[in-house]
Amino acid sequence: MFAETKAFSGFAVDDVGSAREFYGETLGIRTSEENGLLTLHLAGERDTLVYPKPGHKPADYTILNFPVADIESSVDVLAARGVSFERYDGFDQDGKGIFRGGGPLIAWFTDPAGNVLSILQVS
Repeated sequence: MFAETKAFSGFAVDDVGSAREFYGETLGIRTSEENGLLTLHLAGERDTLVYPKPGHKPADYTILNFPVADIESSVDVLAARGVSFERYDGFDQDGKGIFRGGGPLIAWFTDPAGNVLSILQVS
C-alpha cells in the first residue's frame, strides 16, 4: 500500500516564523509556507513538514542530520551565523563542540524551538 507513496517527515516547533527564519536564512534551506505550515525543501527531494504545536516540547534526540564534507569549516560558518553548538556531559567534544570519541565527527545544535540538529562529516 505505501511502497509507491512519497512519504515525508515532520516535526513540531513553537513558532513557525522563527523556524522559517532559522532554516531559511541561517541554514540556507529553501522553504515554503502554506496554511500556517512550513516545508523545508531538503536536498534529495526530502521535503520535511514543520508545524506549530501549542505547548511544544523540544525533541531530546536529533531530528535532522546534515552530512558535510568538512565539519571544521561547517562549524565555523554556522558559528559565524550565530549558531551555538551543544556540549553534552560524557562526550569527547573539542572546543568547537565537535564529538571526536569514535564514529563520524559530529556536532549538535538546536533550532529556535530547542529541537536538536547535527552536522556530521562524511567521506
